[in-house]
Amino acid sequence: MKETTEHDSIFHKEDGLTRTIGVWGLSANMVNIIVGAGIFVLPAIVAAGLGSASITAYLFCGILIALVMLCFAEAGSEVTDSGGPYTYIESAFGPYIGFLTAILFLVSTLSADAAVANAVADILSGWFPQLQEQWLRILFFFLVFGSLTWINIRGAKQGIGLVAISTIAKLAPLLVLVLFGWKDVTMANLTWESIPEISDIGQMSLILFFAFMGAESGLSVGGEIKNPQKTVPKAIFIAISGVLLLYIFLQTVSQGILGDSLASFQENPLAEVGNQLFGPIGLTLISIGAAVSMFGNLSGEILSVPRVLFGAARDKVIPIPVLTQIHPKFSTPYISIIVYASIGFLLATFGGFEALAIVSSAAILLVYLGVALAVIKLRNEVPGDLETFRIPGGYTVPILASMIIIWFLSNLTGQERNSMLILLSILTVIYFGIRWVRNHNTAK
Repeated sequence: MKETTEHDSIFHKEDGLTRTIGVWGLSANMVNIIVGAGIFVLPAIVAAGLGSASITAYLFCGILIALVMLCFAEAGSEVTDSGGPYTYIESAFGPYIGFLTAILFLVSTLSADAAVANAVADILSGWFPQLQEQWLRILFFFLVFGSLTWINIRGAKQGIGLVAISTIAKLAPLLVLVLFGWKDVTMANLTWESIPEISDIGQMSLILFFAFMGAESGLSVGGEIKNPQKTVPKAIFIAISGVLLLYIFLQTVSQGILGDSLASFQENPLAEVGNQLFGPIGLTLISIGAAVSMFGNLSGEILSVPRVLFGAARDKVIPIPVLTQIHPKFSTPYISIIVYASIGFLLATFGGFEALAIVSSAAILLVYLGVALAVIKLRNEVPGDLETFRIPGGYTVPILASMIIIWFLSNLTGQERNSMLILLSILTVIYFGIRWVRNHNTAK
């Protein structure tokens, strides 16, 4: 076995990618993906369920996501290849579970990307009604996915640069709301009318949990992270802490300004807050911020998630060798980037795919569960003298995270559970079918 370096682990595979992403670049990538379209509607949804006590759901959800992300931090410091949660789980449990993880992850992210692209077009159509025409809408999708593909093929450094710019652009109007909104907050609007029931907090936390998701996509660039054993845990801490504080402040300002009427602005509550603070210009500012936020979310996904395709093909879990090709000049998995963006473009163009949307949330929860369990298994396989991040408290955190995720999954509807079982069954047949064909051809 070759001697490990600060960039390697016993699970590292030589894949030809260049390590150029540091702590702040990785943090920006995760924040950029997490803070997507959800935060622009979130305050009203939570207020409708919990009223002035909505802050409790954020705190509760923050604890839950912290447990899950601690598992990601440990796994990401031990498995330093590109592919994010797929690579962690495949390293722990082998190609079959890795195949299921890769496909579930891709199903979830691609369906979400298609929805976000359509949401951007819908917002911009308020200023450019021509985007309601189908052929111009298709051209818009082509330009969006095509430009992001071109930028990310040219290098992870360029992709991270765009992510950093879009992160600042999306956070600026939100921070303006927080900073200038405090003077108009009415303390009476923040007074609890009653102590919320645990069941109500649980239901709202389930919604908020999905608003925090996305950090796992940001970690898919593992093969291009400098000094991952230290960079990954630091970046996760910065990103999750920053997002949690931002969400809490936005909820407090929104509740404090709009009071009980917050729950009635279900479509774009933050734009209404901007309207109250600055008039029509505030409404426009936040609407533009929502479009920028969604575009930034797409840029982060196209930077990160193609590495899952690349990693699965590299490990021959997805038997498409062309996906492993590295650009000779830019050292990026350019075929995987093109394929991922092309599928996203097609899904955005044709719309629909309700079945994918139904299983998307459950798919990510299963991936999270796999990462928590992978931490337990990988810890027994990593040498004690290898410098990796270890979660304090032994196995307490991954076990608690697993229990919480299982509880979340138990709240899925019967239709969602049945859809997930059907999808897993189909993927299992495909995997073992591919394996049988491969073994049959080898035996000839």
